Amino acid sequence: MATTDSKQVIDAEEGKEVYHTGHDGKEVHHGGFGERVRHSVSAQGMDENTKEGQIFSMNDVDPALDAKMRLVNNYRAGIKLFEQAIDEIGWTNMHLKLFFLNGFGYAADSLILLLQSVTAGQAALEFQPSFTRGLTVAAYTGMLVGALFWGLGADVIGRRFAFNVSLFTCSVFAICAGASPNWYVLGTFTALAAFGSGGNLILDTTVFLEFLPGDKQWLLTLMACWWGLAPVVAAAFAWPFLSLPQYICVDAESCTYENNKGWRYVWYANGALVFVLSIARVTVIRLKETPKYLLAKGQDEEVVKTFQDIASKYNRPCSLTLEHLEACGPIKPTYGNSRYGVGEFVAHLRGLFATKKLGISTSLIWLSWTLIGLAYPLFYVFLPEFLASRGAQTGEDSPYYTWRNYMITNTVGIFGPVAAGFLCNWKYLGRRYTMVIGALISMAFFFAYTAVRTSAQNIGFTCAIYFTVNIYYGTLYAYTPESLPSAHRATGNGIAVGCNRIMGLVSAFVATYANTKTSAPIYICAVLYIAMAIVAILMPFEPYGKRSM
Repeated sequence: MATTDSKQVIDAEEGKEVYHTGHDGKEVHHGGFGERVRHSVSAQGMDENTKEGQIFSMNDVDPALDAKMRLVNNYRAGIKLFEQAIDEIGWTNMHLKLFFLNGFGYAADSLILLLQSVTAGQAALEFQPSFTRGLTVAAYTGMLVGALFWGLGADVIGRRFAFNVSLFTCSVFAICAGASPNWYVLGTFTALAAFGSGGNLILDTTVFLEFLPGDKQWLLTLMACWWGLAPVVAAAFAWPFLSLPQYICVDAESCTYENNKGWRYVWYANGALVFVLSIARVTVIRLKETPKYLLAKGQDEEVVKTFQDIASKYNRPCSLTLEHLEACGPIKPTYGNSRYGVGEFVAHLRGLFATKKLGISTSLIWLSWTLIGLAYPLFYVFLPEFLASRGAQTGEDSPYYTWRNYMITNTVGIFGPVAAGFLCNWKYLGRRYTMVIGALISMAFFFAYTAVRTSAQNIGFTCAIYFTVNIYYGTLYAYTPESLPSAHRATGNGIAVGCNRIMGLVSAFVATYANTKTSAPIYICAVLYIAMAIVAILMPFEPYGKRSM
């Protein structure tokens, strides 16, 4: 077999014969289009560090799928050297629409988590539950089930259906939550709304990535700014509805449905907003199934049709043909021995550990999500309580100041992913070291935050933490789907986010039986971010400058 720098001479017009210079300097001839395509792909090398720029190779697992993926990603057919199939089409208005529509899902996931946090206090005054952290448990349980359900579902039935349905489900139950007659019903609707939103972190990154040109993959990191935008929206509604006396009650004895409607209005308004966003998803763009999902399922004809339709709509070239894909040979099925059953889940799970290096990468990604799953809610979900305690020390103990600060700090947090987007696209840092920087700077601010004593210090350090933590989080959002194989991407991403949700559940019980008004959770968060930085350094793949499989 020729090496990566072997000379290949190709009859681009007829495609009848191809030869290359072998190790001995003699011309080696190949006949047959299928053989030429397979040779052309194989000859370029199958290691993740080849000139092909793939993050990793699947050649040892499924040579045909690997060859087809390279044709789609880095289009090199046996009869001519073409531009990449995805890059040949390039950035279009469709991608811009997807950036916004997928961002809505990011926002919804963050929004539901924040809604239960900011409304739980007033709802508890009205319903007097025995377990006040019940809404947090309900939200994280719903998100855990949603991440696993929509993640696996997207690998089984496709990205398109899950993408269109999940956000609508979230909106309906969020509106219903505002009309809850008791604590148990509120918890149920919160869990169902979270179930709908819980798959969006998986679906949005997966769908967006699988349509993106290679040089635009860094936009996955930037898209995380939508996650930071949602708390600003929640805070904007919470500020008037949860601080003005006509909307809230101040003690349990006098708290009734009539004088405590503020938290309900917050659910109604935000649920209605998510409903509008869900409608926009199916009207602004008619999403096609992602080409890499179709490729992994062996639907070559649909892959070509999808590319050609996009190219035709936006007047772009598309050189990929069905013959090029079929010449690579049939791929191995991704669902094992049984379709739509346990066998498919096992097959997808096994695919995440197909090679030793891929298995290490998958494990470290899941560990990263687990660590931040504990650190994030300890500081963010329970931050209103912590802010209130700090406000009492600084003379700003009213709900007005609490929610004002909450809105300001979350607004600053939006720009963390923006900074991450620029840093991770710098060749000296890439994705991994951007995460290291975000984690270590966050750790430093966490330690410094324990010394806060004034109002100015409080809001200043909180803004800094929101900004730096979102550098790490935003990069991890992008790194996860980029470093997983496309055939199993949603499953691996779903389990990663599921690990995050499990630790969110743990944090709810920690917050119940520990004093979150002390500095202890801050020190715990700081140590966790040190661990995250170490894990980022150990990750075996660096997506910068390479294309996802």
